[in-house]
Amino acid sequence: ILVGINCLVYLGMVLSGVSWLSPTADQLIHWGADYGPFVLVGGEWWRLITAMFVHVGIIHLATNMWCLWNLGLLGEPLLGPLGVFAVYLLTGLAGNLLSTALHPGVLSGSVGIVGAGASGAIFGLAGVLIVLLKSPLLPIPPMELRKLRRSVINFALLNFVLGAGTLFTHFALQIDNMAHLGGFAVGLAFGLPMVPRI
Repeated sequence: ILVGINCLVYLGMVLSGVSWLSPTADQLIHWGADYGPFVLVGGEWWRLITAMFVHVGIIHLATNMWCLWNLGLLGEPLLGPLGVFAVYLLTGLAGNLLSTALHPGVLSGSVGIVGAGASGAIFGLAGVLIVLLKSPLLPIPPMELRKLRRSVINFALLNFVLGAGTLFTHFALQIDNMAHLGGFAVGLAFGLPMVPRI
């Protein structure tokens, strides 16, 4: 359902004339992307939620949905469908809050950044899984459990490194590692009280 919602929003964007490969900042903001001045000064707090369903072109959508699909398949047996949905929304919100707090825009004298995409929520799901896959109560052979957990940790590390790498390049698209970090940290925190209940 989450993958479907993200794809429908993207389809709506493209059908309304937004570039399928490289939307402008104004187009993203029009569709609900996170933008500090509008959130903090304009009171458009809903953007902290809608931004996690808006993507910056087909490549951004495809990579995020591939990650969401794989982590979701791993997470649903542990959290249930509603649990995955709740983690997606709450950790995505946390990631967007941290990004807005650190890039407020006009309040700090800078332009601010336009934040969009599901990756803060995806990092949140990864954070929850890293904690839950440590549980000895899971009916999975310990060796398999370690492999699963290691692959989720490697996913998170690789994507943090890739995100940091865009800071030193001249790509037009910059990865918002603060949204990733906020989602990931809250995901880890959500996972801790769940371990004894698996």
